[in-house]
Amino acid sequence: MAGLWERWKSPTGEVVESFSIITTEANEFMKPIHNRMPVILKREYEKTWLRSKDPAEILSLLRPYAAEDMDAYPVSKLVNSPRNEAPSIIEPAE
Repeated sequence: MAGLWERWKSPTGEVVESFSIITTEANEFMKPIHNRMPVILKREYEKTWLRSKDPAEILSLLRPYAAEDMDAYPVSKLVNSPRNEAPSIIEPAE
């Protein structure tokens, strides 16, 4: 996914590491779920995202992922809490 990461000092001097996931409009697959989605980068564009200095080239990557390359399935509601970290919570729910 495309994101921004930064390490900075707060006004109190604390070092803060922060991360933001960049979103875009939802593709046809995602629209029934939500009106936006993360920018998902194909492997061949990862180096461009990380290394390019060309704003136009970077902005061209901020588009919806191909709907035909996506799949979804229901998972446990345990994913709604960051306290739950077991791999089983992302397995298909019955």
